[in-house]
Amino acid sequence: MQETARLAGFFAAHGIWSVADGGTLTPLLGYERADGERGMVRFANEDVGAGAQIGRQALRDNRNGAVRAVLVVDAYLHLHAGKVDALVAEAVDYGPPSRTFTIGVPYRPQGSPGGFAVHRPKLLQDPGAEATALIEAFFAGVDAHEPAAQVWNASLDESI
Repeated sequence: MQETARLAGFFAAHGIWSVADGGTLTPLLGYERADGERGMVRFANEDVGAGAQIGRQALRDNRNGAVRAVLVVDAYLHLHAGKVDALVAEAVDYGPPSRTFTIGVPYRPQGSPGGFAVHRPKLLQDPGAEATALIEAFFAGVDAHEPAAQVWNASLDESI
């Protein structure tokens, strides 16, 4: 699962890089095949929610013959601070056995008071004993996307 968490971190960072200028993220599916080849597919649609649904179906169907994949969508999370913008990464290790986890990355959009900010990721499913290892691998994936990691680290606000 750690390789899947690294992949999720890499593509979540790519998503943060994409929304840092104030836009809405076009849902994206990042995947990795057994030979290590990576790819990405975007699901552009006038209705972002419909694009996310098409992406979820693609994630379930594993159309790219991947060993692991992650769908990253722009969404909202309901946290103690209230309703916040977030990128939600739904990650799958196709196994066998197939395993999943979901992580949310709250952010403050450009144009908001205080400007763009990235908050601490939140595991949205309890992975049990693997939680610490998954978060560490997720951040290794963030760091592997160098231009996005620069934006992430420069905009970090751990208040949420």
